[in-house]
Amino acid sequence: MDVGASDSRGDGNGLEAESMGPGEGLTTGEVARRLGVAPTTIRTWDRRYGLGPSAHTGGKHRRWTAADVARLQRMCALTATGLPPAEAARLARRETTDETPPRRAAPAEPPAPRARARARAGSGLRLGDVRQECKGIARAALRLDTSALDELLMAAITRYGLVDAWTEVIVPTLQAVGRKWEDSGERYVEVEHLLSWHVSGALRRAAPPVDADRPGASVLLACVPGERHTLPLEVLAAALAEQGLPVRMFGGALPVDSLVAAVRRTGPALVGLWAQSRTTASRPLALHVASMEWGVRGARRKPAVLTLGPGWAGQPTAGLRRPLGLAEAVATVQSIIGD
Repeated sequence: MDVGASDSRGDGNGLEAESMGPGEGLTTGEVARRLGVAPTTIRTWDRRYGLGPSAHTGGKHRRWTAADVARLQRMCALTATGLPPAEAARLARRETTDETPPRRAAPAEPPAPRARARARAGSGLRLGDVRQECKGIARAALRLDTSALDELLMAAITRYGLVDAWTEVIVPTLQAVGRKWEDSGERYVEVEHLLSWHVSGALRRAAPPVDADRPGASVLLACVPGERHTLPLEVLAAALAEQGLPVRMFGGALPVDSLVAAVRRTGPALVGLWAQSRTTASRPLALHVASMEWGVRGARRKPAVLTLGPGWAGQPTAGLRRPLGLAEAVATVQSIIGD
C-alpha cells in the first residue's frame, strides 16, 4: 500500500551509505518516494529550514546522502507528532550534528500571523484552531503513513478518553480531510478512506471486552437500511464498552427483517438506530422497534429507542429519544440502563 515509502523503514534511514561511492546519492524525487512526501515539500524544507543536501555533487541535479535522508526522516517523524515545521527542523538539525552539517543555515523568517499559521496547518488542510494532535494525524494521513496514524490515534484516545478524543481530535481531522477531498475533485479520496479505516481500527482496539449476555441490560446498535456510514456508531459502541455497558454492534445497512429478528432474539434494553441522511431515516421503523415486546406474560418489556445521526433532524417523535452528540448519547444510555 505504501508504495515507495515502505522501503524507507527497514534500517531507519532508507539508504545504505556504504552502497554509495563519491558523488553518488538519491535525487529529490527518489527521496520523496522513499519518505512518502511530495518533492515540493522537500524543496520547501530545503529552502526554508536548511535541510538540503550536505554537499554539491556537480552538475545540475543535487544528490542526497544517507545522512541527508536520515535528517529528513527525523523531520517527518517530528512533524507527524504535530510539531510545527520550523521547530521540527531545528530539532532534526540539532539531533544530527554528528553527521555532515546542513548545506546552509536556515534563513531567518519573521513569525507568521496566527491566521496564516492555521491555514497552513496539516499540510494544506483547513484545520483551524484545534488540538495539536489533529495536525499530526492530518499530516500522517496525507502521507498515507499507516504506522504513524495508528500510533497517533491510540495516543490521543489514551490521553483524552474515547469521547473527548473523538470530539476534539478525530472529528475535526475527518472534517478537514473531507473538505480537502471536496475542494480537490477526485483527489484525496484515498486519504479519507485510509484515515476512516484506521480510526475504525483504533476504536476497536481501544474498546475493552464486555459481556453482552446480560438480559435486559444490553444495547443494540445498527444503521438503518440503506445507511452505510458506520463510523459514528462505532465510536458510540466503543465509548459504551469503555463504560462497561454491553453492546451488540450490527454495523451498516441492517435489513428490516434482520433488525426485528435481532431485537426479538436479544431483548435489548435499548436500540440505537443511526441515519446519516433524511432519505434513510424511517420513523415508522423506529416506532415499530419501540413497540416490540418480549418476556413472560405480565412482565413484558419494550426497548427504549434512540434515533442517532443528522438524518433524524426535524420534529421530535413521541416515544423516541434523540441525543445530540456522543457525550449526550453515552449519558442517555447510562441513565436508561441504570433505570
